[in-house]
Amino acid sequence: MEHSADGLEQLSVVRRCFESGKTRSLSWRKSQLKALQRLLVEREKDIFRVLKEDLGKHQAEAFRDEVGFLGKSVDYHIANLDKWVTPTKISIPLLGFPSTAQLVQEPLGVVLVLSTWNFPIALSLEPLIGAISAGNAVVIKPSELAPSSSAFLATNIPLFMDNEAVKVIQGGPDMGEKLLGHKWDKIFFTGSPRVGRVVMTAAAKHLTPVTLELGGKSPCIVDSISGSGDREVMVKRIIGGKWGSCNGQACLAIDYLLVEEKFTTTLVDLLKTTMKTLVSEPEHISKIVNKHHFERLCSLLDDPLVASSVVHGGSIDHEKMYIEPTILIDPPLNSEIMVREIFGPLLPIITLKKIEDSIDFIKGRPKPLVIYAFTNNEALKKKIVEETSSGGITFNDTLIQYVCDTIPFGGIGQSGFGKYHGKFSFDTFSHGKPVVRRSFLTEFSFRYPPWDEDKLQLLRYCYKFDYLRIILHYLGLKKY
Repeated sequence: MEHSADGLEQLSVVRRCFESGKTRSLSWRKSQLKALQRLLVEREKDIFRVLKEDLGKHQAEAFRDEVGFLGKSVDYHIANLDKWVTPTKISIPLLGFPSTAQLVQEPLGVVLVLSTWNFPIALSLEPLIGAISAGNAVVIKPSELAPSSSAFLATNIPLFMDNEAVKVIQGGPDMGEKLLGHKWDKIFFTGSPRVGRVVMTAAAKHLTPVTLELGGKSPCIVDSISGSGDREVMVKRIIGGKWGSCNGQACLAIDYLLVEEKFTTTLVDLLKTTMKTLVSEPEHISKIVNKHHFERLCSLLDDPLVASSVVHGGSIDHEKMYIEPTILIDPPLNSEIMVREIFGPLLPIITLKKIEDSIDFIKGRPKPLVIYAFTNNEALKKKIVEETSSGGITFNDTLIQYVCDTIPFGGIGQSGFGKYHGKFSFDTFSHGKPVVRRSFLTEFSFRYPPWDEDKLQLLRYCYKFDYLRIILHYLGLKKY
């Protein structure tokens, strides 16, 4: 695919391909998903290489979060696609008797996927899987901040997939702006709230539906769980949820911890001990993506009150752009580190008088993508579910919700809107079109004027009781 503005000329090719009806074919959809399977298998080493070049990801992390995750997702779509595309029956009220209705899934059209740099392969191809399953044509604009991954997609997608229906266009923000100037049938964006607003503004011009995956400051509530074994597991999962996935540069990474004062020292000691085993060596965690983000993270520690709150780590290697995994206790709540999403290896701990205070703390801030909570207190779990709002909640683990095909992934409020993964991806890129078929067999005159009191009463009975539909249902005549 062209790497310049000339690539925009290819958009008409994608539009014509969709309008030809080719992408609606179930056999075509499956063939493209299987082609994507082959790409993931045959180019696995190349994917590992580009993720190492862009982000310093170890092969195991790259497989867990990107290659393996995508392979599992493709398998799930292929296994379930026949069922998803089958029209579903809908019941019809008495006023429509005798009628049948179906919900028919149709593709939206030509989709633009704007992906981001922290999972540059997964966050480009996972939306593609859903869009192809739903029968759309797709244009992907990968992030220029992961140049090796972007070039890999631009080179390999045309070799494996239908080059008329799936295009990769490389470029920076200027190319993104040009793409947003065109009319799309759906835009799927992963990135920051700031850019998300730009995407929405551009989409509004054409009334284009948008899915925004934005992230935010995802908190982790840590109750004083008893039992050394449970605590050891909990601490591993916290470390994995902060530094074990792109070194904290992930929308679903833990941003900060909420802990009771009396448990703080114990938790910090457990974290320090376990971090020596899991994330003490730079080769086991991803690198900071570039100099701009490295300097941004360093600036968070420039505030003397923030720097004085560091209780572990904090060392910085400017030449290697390395920041040691760092723990802070009670940095000022109005400091940048507690106002902005951190997106890096710094972990603030906010102490509370009692763990229940965590709910008001979370409610006083923008809605996060996910709330993590480690607790065996069922009453606390109930309060978190009922009294907070977030894209999702995960108890006693981190990140696991992301790899579940049966769970929708998405945000709410400032953390985004719309959802995907599994069937939810198919639905995101589909329109459920109701199709009603009515017979000429029967006609109800009370549906029409001239109106009188008898017709009004008949309409009341139809809407309130609908006895006929109930009777027909029990007689086995469910199609009515």
